[in-house]
Amino acid sequence: MEFFSSAVSSLSTVVVAIGAGVGVWGIINLMEGYGGDNPASKSQGVKQFMAN
Repeated sequence: MEFFSSAVSSLSTVVVAIGAGVGVWGIINLMEGYGGDNPASKSQGVKQFMAN
């Protein structure tokens, strides 16, 4: 029974580490998406919306 307890504990640690890594990767991807925007291109949508 000790083996199963140790295995579950190890797998739990691995799953938490993978989840944390995916979370950090997602946050980095969000930041990259906002960082490379061209401010001039953002106003085009507002101009088209106001023209209607």
